[in-house]
Parts: sequence; structure tokens; C-alpha cells
Amino acid sequence: MRQSDDGRPGGEPGGDTLRMAREQGQALEHALRYMTEREADDGGEKRVGDFLIGYAVAAAEGMYELRDGRLEWEEPDEEENAHLAVSVRDAADGRFIPALSVHATLIDAQGTEVGTSRQPYLWHPWLHHYGRNWCVPGDGEYTLRVRVEAPNFPRHDRTNGRRFQEDAEVEFTGVRIRTG
Repeated sequence: MRQSDDGRPGGEPGGDTLRMAREQGQALEHALRYMTEREADDGGEKRVGDFLIGYAVAAAEGMYELRDGRLEWEEPDEEENAHLAVSVRDAADGRFIPALSVHATLIDAQGTEVGTSRQPYLWHPWLHHYGRNWCVPGDGEYTLRVRVEAPNFPRHDRTNGRRFQEDAEVEFTGVRIRTG
């Protein structure tokens, strides 16, 4: 039987493996802070159960899209004026959680819903996230609601694998969005 770095059966996290997971989480936290403090117009993060859910909002961005089996660069549509990035991390070690269904709702200062949209996974050179470009009515402060569905992927590790069993929802108020 395979053993973990600290001699436990099954390769379960402990010793070096737990340290490596936490180092990955710390590196991701550093990248997330850089994004929210230096590149985004606004950002934040809150703990909800087993999740750390965060956001960053900036100008709409171009990206590669797969079309007929080929990657093609696409600039934002004329109406798209903001990019909303959502980060979902493991609250225990800070690592990014892949393969999630993430939905975001924006609400303006008058309480009117701007929209709700699924935030697809986006590969990013240094900060994977769930995100997309939005059409926002104008500059101002918004409320952002993020809902993360409990994932259906298998969990390795008998000791630590019982995570992410519940959906999570979080609300951020005073989210500053610049559209110009």
C-alpha cells in the first residue's frame, strides 16, 4: 500500500503533503491580493463554510475563444464594460477549487437586478478564476451575490475529503464598478 510522506497509508495529506497544499494556497492568496489591490478596481473575499469566495472587478477584457476547433482572439462586445472575476478557494488550505458551477448576480444601488449569469472557469496565466465580461449600466456601487453549487467531483483522502458538501452563497455590498 502506498504511504504518505509521514507514513500514513493511502497517501493521505499530512506532513509534507499538507505543507505543500498550504504553500499552494499561500501562493494563490498572494496572486489574488495582487489582482484585487493593484489591477482591479475593487475586490474582496469572505469565508462561507468550506469555501473562501472572492471577487475582483475591472475593465472588460479580450480573451481567446474556441471556434471550430481553433482558438480565436475576441475583443469584448461594444456593450461589455466590466469583467467580473470570482475566486473560489478551499478555506482549509487556500487552494483554488476547480470544476465548480458558479453564478453571480449584480444589483444596482436602487435594488434593481442588473443580471444573473453563470461564471465559467477561465484559464488565466497566474490566477485561475470563474469569470466573464458584463454589460453594466454605469459607474457606481453595486451588490454582488455569488452562489457556488456543491461540486459533484470525487474527493480523495479519507481524512480531509469530506469538504464542499453544501452550496454556498455570499453577498458583497459596496462593490465599486467603473465602466469607462
